[in-house]
Formats: sequence, C-alpha cells, structure tokens
Amino acid sequence: MDKQSKIYVAGHRGLVGSAIWNSLKAKGYTNLVGRTHAELDLMDGVAVRQFFDDERPEYVVLAAAHVGGIMANLMYRADFIYQNLQIQQNVIGESYRHGVNKLLFLGSTCIYPREAPQPIPENALLTSPLEYTNEPYAIAKIAGLKMCESFNLQYGTDYIAVMPTNLYGPRDNFHLERSHVLPAMVRKMHLSHLLREGDFAGIRADLARRPVEGVDGAASERAIIEVLAKYGITPSQLTLWGTGAPLREFLWSEDMADACVYCLENISFSDLRGTGPEVRNCHINIGTGKELTIRELAELVRQTVGYSGEIRWDRSKPDGTMRKLTDPSKLHSLGWRHRMEIEDGVPALYRWYRGNQ
Repeated sequence: MDKQSKIYVAGHRGLVGSAIWNSLKAKGYTNLVGRTHAELDLMDGVAVRQFFDDERPEYVVLAAAHVGGIMANLMYRADFIYQNLQIQQNVIGESYRHGVNKLLFLGSTCIYPREAPQPIPENALLTSPLEYTNEPYAIAKIAGLKMCESFNLQYGTDYIAVMPTNLYGPRDNFHLERSHVLPAMVRKMHLSHLLREGDFAGIRADLARRPVEGVDGAASERAIIEVLAKYGITPSQLTLWGTGAPLREFLWSEDMADACVYCLENISFSDLRGTGPEVRNCHINIGTGKELTIRELAELVRQTVGYSGEIRWDRSKPDGTMRKLTDPSKLHSLGWRHRMEIEDGVPALYRWYRGNQ
C-alpha cells in the first residue's frame, strides 16, 4: 500500500474499526473512507454495491459486525448469524467484483471448539463442537474466513482473515446487557462504587450518557436503584455472572489495530497457504498468549476503581468456555508482538471511560 491508497474501513466507528482507522492515520495513510450505519446499511446488498461503484476502494478492512457478550449471544441467536452473514456476503462479494487489491477480514477466537487444545493453534478450527452460547456468531465468522480462503484459492485474491482474542480499549461498548465481559465489569463496578459512596450526581452523569433500559440521568432515584439492581448493582455488593473460574485472554484494541495494519502492509495469502495439497487454516490469531481468571480480572478492576463492596458470583448463570487462550506463534513468526499488558490496560480503559461521560 502507498500512503494515498484508498482504504475503506467498514465499521470505522466501533471498537475495532476506530482503532484500525486511527492506526492507519497515525502511519500516514491519508485516503481513508468510512460510512456510519445511517449512511450505509451493510446488510443492504444494493446499497453496498452502489457504494463500491462510487468509491472504488483499493483496500478494504471488514471490521463491521454484530457483536455482543454472552447474554446477548444467548438471547439474539438469529440476529448474530443472520446479520453477520449478510454483512460478510455483501462486503466480500463487492470487494471481489470491484477488484479490491487486498481485504482484511476481522473474525474472533470464538470460532474455535469449546474443547480446543490450549493454547489454541489455527489448525484447531473445525476439529470438534463449538461453545453453545456463541455458536451462531462463531459459525458466521467461520463462514467469513472460509469465504476469504476460497476466493483466494479460486480467483487469486489476497484476502487475509485475522482472529483477535477478547478485545478492550477506547470506544468500547459499555452496554450492561450487550457488552463484553471486561467493559461490562468496569461499568458495573464503577456504578456499584458510586452507589456505595452515595454519589448520585456521578450515577446520573453516567446514565445521562448511557441510559439503562430507558432510565437516564433525569430519572427518579428509586427508578435508578431498581434498574441497577436488575443487573446486580447495589450499594452493598456487585453480582457477576458465573463462577469466576474461566480463564480469559485480553488484547488492547490499539495493539490489535497495529497488528492489523502490520498484516495489511507485510503479509500476503502466499505467506500463509503452506505447501500441502489441502489448503486450510490460513487465518492468523492475534493475541497475547497470556491469560487470567475472570475472578482475577474482577480483583484487578476492583483495585482500579477503588471498590470496597462485596463481589458475589451467580453460579446459576453460564460461564461460557472455561479456557480460550490463543497461540499467537504464527503472527510472532511473521514479525509482530503485543505491547500493552492487562495490568496497565484496565486502568487505561477506566481512565477513558471516566473521561467520556
């Protein structure tokens, strides 16, 4: 890529896409194209084709996706598979039809089997059953990486699929029902801390920016207390899902973005396909290769927030996959490693959250 290449970042306002957008800008790329959902519905095939006809991007980053945490994945299973398949079909298809030089597809490590070997290498894909709670989303992402692989093999395209581990960072989603574990935990701990301190001005400021079930900062004190209690947030204790025993790996979103730009600039499908008669598992894990338990994560968040209340674990709620550690050795061999450690990242995330209320 040269610095004037036209690069379309699909999903440029989200956690993943915005980090990649900012990384590209920081590296001197000046011809970036993005559209909000209101400007371009990626599920609308006609609209996506018109966009590609008009803009003719040379490179595409497909970071747009319908995403969420374990509760959302359980409740909205049809949405997760249908919307993601539609988005991928439209963007990858139009990229091929319009001769895009290179495409980077963002997946997720939830593509791997529930009982995958640990740490998880790329060749664990499709070797045993998926985790039930996020199976529809995982199947959609597997379809996306197989689309990239298949277009490369049949048509000689250069579409790279990367599978980041659990991400966190600036512009994360802190929705109490739909967000991932770390941002949800940060916000819940913050609100429980404010309740414990009797800081209703702080709580109202939080809800003014991010209402919960329609309850915003202008609601009555009683309404606020009741809606927060539904999510296990009370003055005396904070209730979190599961046992706290699962192990998780977390990657700072800006590190992920740096890895993605590195792949765009330095890695081609020819570097990944191998030499055997069967070509598969050409995707790349992006991770740290390090993990901690959810309980340990909660204690790290507690220290960061200064929370002094009780943390209760609701064992009636699902844990999800018990362990999901990536093997990032393929990406290491290609020349990239992460920088931000979780002990520094959680305070950085909390500072960003407090500064964006």
